[in-house]
Amino acid sequence: MATVKDILRIKGSHVLSIGPEASVLDAALLMNEHKIGSLLVMSGGQLIGIITERDILHRVVVTRRDPGVTQVLDVMTTEVICCQPHTALEEARGVLKNPRIRHLPVVDESKQLCGLISIGDLNAHEAHDHEYTIHVLHEYIYGRV
Repeated sequence: MATVKDILRIKGSHVLSIGPEASVLDAALLMNEHKIGSLLVMSGGQLIGIITERDILHRVVVTRRDPGVTQVLDVMTTEVICCQPHTALEEARGVLKNPRIRHLPVVDESKQLCGLISIGDLNAHEAHDHEYTIHVLHEYIYGRV
């Protein structure tokens, strides 16, 4: 059975993060620069929240707050759902089916950050599995070329 660790083995464990005192503008610029949809908010080496494009849209833009002075701490999501490296991909997909969750931090037993997976990572992994199955079936039916 495939686990989150399988995705992290391919994707790597590097995760971009930002501090809670940073401005929302800095967070948006960092996300835009790296073409990502979220940043983990870290303080003292601990995960304390996540800020996403959706957070910025709903809690800053719509409410007409100044992103240059609004701190990440004021608009981040603090109830972060996490998984562990041994979490089955089916279980992770079930969590990510929630319409408000697109990013799932991965932490170990001691709550140390191991990585981050997204719904896109799960979809890519599933597509790769399907492609491999198609290849094997093609070889079975038509013989090796």
